[in-house]
Amino acid sequence: MSPDTALPSLHAPPSWRCIDFISDLHLHESHPRTFEAFQRFLRGTRADAVFILGDLFEAWVGDDMRHQPFEAACTAELAAAGARLDLHLMVGNRDFLLGAEMARACNASLLSDPTVLQAFDQRHVLSHGDAWCLDDTAYQAFRAQSRSDAWQARFLAQPLPARLAAAKAMREASESQKHGMRQEDWADLAPQAVADALVAAAAAVLVHGHTHRPASEPFARPGAQRHVLSDWDLDHAPYRAQVMRLSASGYHRLSIDEALAAPTGQA
Repeated sequence: MSPDTALPSLHAPPSWRCIDFISDLHLHESHPRTFEAFQRFLRGTRADAVFILGDLFEAWVGDDMRHQPFEAACTAELAAAGARLDLHLMVGNRDFLLGAEMARACNASLLSDPTVLQAFDQRHVLSHGDAWCLDDTAYQAFRAQSRSDAWQARFLAQPLPARLAAAKAMREASESQKHGMRQEDWADLAPQAVADALVAAAAAVLVHGHTHRPASEPFARPGAQRHVLSDWDLDHAPYRAQVMRLSASGYHRLSIDEALAAPTGQA
């Protein structure tokens, strides 16, 4: 089996000089500064393509949610960006119900998780990352259940207010479970699962989010490198928001101001 048939693939066109990766913005109406930063980034990035690798929203309970006031503002910003650059969306563990209708409304392509990106003479595996956090067995059980067609059909059949209330309850339960835990104790990706995926993709680079522990480091197998994306939160200290930029010169981790100021194709 060739790498291209092992995992979904996307080939960057030769015209792309610069690609931006972001994830885990957890956009919500209660986080106005984070939304303003996202708005400024989308309007000002000089990248030819932007890949959002999951958890763009704090919660997403169906594509009809895009008509809610805050989500409508987010959709308008995404649609404007998608009209001038290549915009790609991948779902995460908080917004896994984001679907084709929302992607079309945003002028965006919906990515499978994982996806192999062929760019700048290298293969890059892109993922949100949650599917490989195998030590978190409770979450993996919920993930398997909630990604099933039957579960999603039942959930989406409920009225929007009921779905929003259910999402709020799930968020509160998740935050309660994390209370008192150090971030470094949160589940990380299982190295063997990642190594197997990199072999299947004939790739040596992984880009992912989910863990909220930004780093660029060797991982999973000899010669492999992973770039863990930053989460964004400009409403609560410590403030954080980074862009991972890929160009012919490699990967560069940038602040929003740096990303907006850098010439195309450079860090």
